[in-house]
Amino acid sequence: MNQIVPASKRPGTELAAPETQDYVTMFIDGQMFGIAVLTVQDVLGPQKITRIPLAPREVAGSLNLRGRIVTAIDVRLRLGLKQTGDDFKGMSVVVEQGGELYSLMVDQVGEVLSLPVAKFERNPPTLDLVWREFSAGIYRLDDKLLVVLDVAKLLDFNRSE
Repeated sequence: MNQIVPASKRPGTELAAPETQDYVTMFIDGQMFGIAVLTVQDVLGPQKITRIPLAPREVAGSLNLRGRIVTAIDVRLRLGLKQTGDDFKGMSVVVEQGGELYSLMVDQVGEVLSLPVAKFERNPPTLDLVWREFSAGIYRLDDKLLVVLDVAKLLDFNRSE
């Protein structure tokens, strides 16, 4: 009779690393957010942004990135936080969604964190309602809470209208 051996007890799996997920961290108003590193195309410093008439308030405008037009999204406004002044010198994380490039404007870009999938948690009920709409879940780190953003939901302007 064949006995089923769990994967954790099979020979050669003793050194297998736990599954991890890599996130690019970003800071907005002191809060740490993260997006999956595989969705990030580029990280940019301050850019010249051209306003787009009649665009939703969260659309800061557009910019030119190596000949491609990129829609700039003010993530701060998208998350319901107060707007910064016109002298904003933040950074942008460029992502692709539906074949289009978007620049997610944030205060600061941090490092790439490799976090164990097992530590990923669902959104707590105390998380801000607007943030919960755009969050895939959280990680409780030693000194901070990392809110993982769902880029598809963040860029779906038909959902929140």
